[in-house]
Amino acid sequence: MRKKILIADDTTLMREMIKAALDPEKFQIIGEATDGAMAVQYYKDRQPDLMILDINMPKMNGIDALTEVIAYDPKANVIMCSDQKYENMIVLAIKKGAKDFVIKPFTATDVIKAVDKIFGDPDEE
Repeated sequence: MRKKILIADDTTLMREMIKAALDPEKFQIIGEATDGAMAVQYYKDRQPDLMILDINMPKMNGIDALTEVIAYDPKANVIMCSDQKYENMIVLAIKKGAKDFVIKPFTATDVIKAVDKIFGDPDEE
């Protein structure tokens, strides 16, 4: 059964890169949020197995969105993504419940490694 993924990033290119990295036979993209408030609402409405969440977004930043998601679902699987200049925010996100992070600019391999940390690498089973 495919895992449901929610992608939250205000940049179309980043969302497209994440989608391209994920094998459609293993993962189903169930939503694309363009701001933090939308990410929280989509999480609650769609119950994804994983959310990939950018830190720097309009309306509500990724840290605040993460905090709301974890309050709603303490077992939420969230991977944060951001560029190097927000490294201190990534540390904060991990403390607040994010399971992993990916630094921009990232490669498809970076995304796959982070996702495999959450779900395990099915190719190794």
